[in-house]
Amino acid sequence: MPRVLHTAQALVDIVLEIDELPPRGGNANAQSEQWYAGGAVTTLVAAARTGAEAVHGGAHGTGIHGDRIREALAADGVRLSDRPRQEADTGYCTVLLEPSAERTFLTVYGAERDVTAASLTTLAPQPGDLLCLSGYSLFEPTREPLLEFLESVPEGVEVVLDPGAPFATFPREVQERVLARTTVWTSNADEARALTGLEALEDTPEALRRRIGAHAVVIVRDGERGCTVFHHGRGTEIPAFPVTAVDTNGAGDTHTGVLLAERALGADWESAATRANAAASIAVTRKGPQSSPTRAEVDAFLA
Repeated sequence: MPRVLHTAQALVDIVLEIDELPPRGGNANAQSEQWYAGGAVTTLVAAARTGAEAVHGGAHGTGIHGDRIREALAADGVRLSDRPRQEADTGYCTVLLEPSAERTFLTVYGAERDVTAASLTTLAPQPGDLLCLSGYSLFEPTREPLLEFLESVPEGVEVVLDPGAPFATFPREVQERVLARTTVWTSNADEARALTGLEALEDTPEALRRRIGAHAVVIVRDGERGCTVFHHGRGTEIPAFPVTAVDTNGAGDTHTGVLLAERALGADWESAATRANAAASIAVTRKGPQSSPTRAEVDAFLA
């Protein structure tokens, strides 16, 4: 069976619930504090709970944050391909969560940025595997190691780009090096608009496919309206499932993890996206980034 592999950073999310963001120089009191393993962990756990074999190839530290990452991955059977970094702990992200479910992030780097092309090759991607990249890995110091590794990946590996907000801001040369190896694009609406420069969301999937190449599969998520799957010259709108969101943290990563796991298990893109929409809908009704449902829970939701 193809595997779901991830190259991106695994971080600890420290989620602070606040009534509203304070003005600059102001103060706000947190209503609660929760610590979770996040970043690439969310995607990989979602894939594993769906039934796929999932492997993390990023770096991880040896302090309390690194321990939390390893515990969270091990709990769902996700394997680590690389060794811990003895000299540093994993970084963390402070997430300010408002009652609207909107999030604001403050990130502190750590051992997760200590990667090389050689360390990423421990993933050993094979044809058929689904290899995830994050636009956030294209900041220094992880940019060149990731690009060097990416250009060594064998043909036949599905290279899945989750661009994040930064991808459209990177130099054109960097974008082209990544897109030259990308076979699957999966993003939210704002990220699709940012790279294409188009305001009409319905026009972005075809524009992205032209930019990447005719071989590409493009998935664009649009929150509570679902997502569009575009490949073989046509787009299909996959509707979402109405729910009341309490925390959108990790919803996109959950969608990606379930989408890729379903593909690894043999589903077509449209069927995979339907189940990914359902999983994301369940996830936003739960607090924390490790809110992905199991396969049985998605079955029950769809039933």
